[in-house]
Amino acid sequence: MARLQKSIDKRTALLKSTLGLINEGGVQQACMSKVAKMANVSPATIYLYFENKQDLVNQLFNETRELFSQTAFKGYDQSMPVKKSFRAIWYNIAEFRLKHNEEASFLAQCESTPIVEEDRCKKDLHHLKPLVDLWLRGQREGIIKEIEPYLLYAYTIYPMSFVLNKENRKVEPDFLEAAFNAAWDAIKR
Repeated sequence: MARLQKSIDKRTALLKSTLGLINEGGVQQACMSKVAKMANVSPATIYLYFENKQDLVNQLFNETRELFSQTAFKGYDQSMPVKKSFRAIWYNIAEFRLKHNEEASFLAQCESTPIVEEDRCKKDLHHLKPLVDLWLRGQREGIIKEIEPYLLYAYTIYPMSFVLNKENRKVEPDFLEAAFNAAWDAIKR
């Protein structure tokens, strides 16, 4: 059992080191020797867990996106009214941005640059399916504007990421509520 935990700890350290290096200087800064040094393992150890650098980055992306999705949809109940559901998801995403700043920064880089292989990081909103489904329901009910989900995302989530972009930022509830209201106003009919 101790050996398994040590193995998990090494893999986690490698992923965390890669996250830090990519956020600091881009994917080119996350060379295997630097990753190994930051993780306090030998460079050969990386290849016990990952085939190559691309595999390491892809797995980091998958795990980070999974954490994002788990946070975004915790406590979400699709039977709630559209605005109430959207509020819950929006606030969960804000919480992710505030509490997982490194991971949020990494995901933002993945959205704007070809860090992750295209087939792993499709330009769709698949990982946000419950949110997209909510928007579609809102459109059917005449509550949300009839525009593409990408635009709905652009008007609601990107601005939030912009205003919450500073690490360890203290955000007042009134500020978050004003930001949510602006997001809702951007997409409601």
